[in-house]
Amino acid sequence: MARKSKAFSWFENTFEGIIFWSRWVQAPLYGGLIVGAVLYLVTFFNELVHLFHQVIGGETETKVMLTLLSLVDISMVMNLVVMVSIGGYSIFTSKIDVEMHEDKPLWLEGLDAGMLKIKLATSLASISGVQLLKKFVDYREISLVEGNEGIYVEIVIHMVFILSALLLSVTEKTIHSYAHQGPEGEH
Repeated sequence: MARKSKAFSWFENTFEGIIFWSRWVQAPLYGGLIVGAVLYLVTFFNELVHLFHQVIGGETETKVMLTLLSLVDISMVMNLVVMVSIGGYSIFTSKIDVEMHEDKPLWLEGLDAGMLKIKLATSLASISGVQLLKKFVDYREISLVEGNEGIYVEIVIHMVFILSALLLSVTEKTIHSYAHQGPEGEH
């Protein structure tokens, strides 16, 4: 077996170090998501003020419910941003040392790339579900303006999100079951 030259070993180690260091290129993306989340708070508080004016102004229950669902939708998108920024950073960039922290979120337990994908897919399905619920609540108004085609498209999109989350879950479970099996297929 041929031995590597010192120069080649140095080059290989340096190149691998650069590749390993490149994970930090993602860090500004996660920081940007946090900035985006802070800016998105403005939208949340604008909707909250809008809800206040609707309730005080005696707006219909349907209008109040739609605005309240918008607040739920915003909070779910914020949860998604938090999952991507914390989960993505801790999986792909650098481990966040929160093991002993009393406020450590439960969803961080045993989080890996596959579980993060499943959590993101189910979050997207949930957000899509809230959007669909808003359409159902305001169905008569929407069907008069847009017709029924729009709601059918949203139902299909929602079902695609659900199916994607289900398929990701099954795939992840299958991968993990193979990873935990012994050489002869035993656990």
